[in-house]
Amino acid sequence: MIALVTGASRGIGAAIARELAAKGCHVLIHYHHSREAAEALAEEIGGTLYCADLADPAQIDRMTEEILQNSGGVDILVNNAGIAMEGLYQDITDADARRLFAINTEGAMHCTKRLLPAMLRKHCGRIINISSVWGEVGAACEVHYSAAKAALIGFTKALAKEVGLSGITVNCITPGVIDTDMNRVYDADTMAALTEETPVGRIGTPEDVARAVWFFAAPEADFITGQILGVNGGFGV
Repeated sequence: MIALVTGASRGIGAAIARELAAKGCHVLIHYHHSREAAEALAEEIGGTLYCADLADPAQIDRMTEEILQNSGGVDILVNNAGIAMEGLYQDITDADARRLFAINTEGAMHCTKRLLPAMLRKHCGRIINISSVWGEVGAACEVHYSAAKAALIGFTKALAKEVGLSGITVNCITPGVIDTDMNRVYDADTMAALTEETPVGRIGTPEDVARAVWFFAAPEADFITGQILGVNGGFGV
């Protein structure tokens, strides 16, 4: 199986790439800025590198065209790439808001649109979108991020209905508080409070999310679609 993982150079994306490689997939590793980390991961798991700014549809078109020419498409698409920004709603600039939605929502949708036809022709495929618990419950000072991640949930449910008869499943994972660089913007007191709010008593690891991705990607998961799986230790329940 061939799997594309966007935003795969580090954090959750890198853990997903390792998990899929361990299950026998050839992983296409997308990155934008973190070239050295992506190269190290590719060497580790035997993956293939693709670079693109997912805020730019033309770069997505170029990347996906290369994938189609080189591999004929993908069996598994994991839309993981994302950015976050904190601030009061009225203080986020229009330019920052547009870039956040472009990467977190539109980038995932455009990657899917370009790679979906090959899945339709094969009558099989797995599309897994990585959203966030904030897309379900919302977060103050992360309004744009919450809205963008909520849009991925709606995209998942609607597309699952549209392509179900074509043998393609579409599912979504909503991580809670995960130990990644993105969450290291929080200070120690905030992290302690978030951990206390998590019923299992710890924050998550990228590997927790990666295992959930394989749950949806596995051949045995062909009767599971349109689902939103919270990998959150009970946070937000």
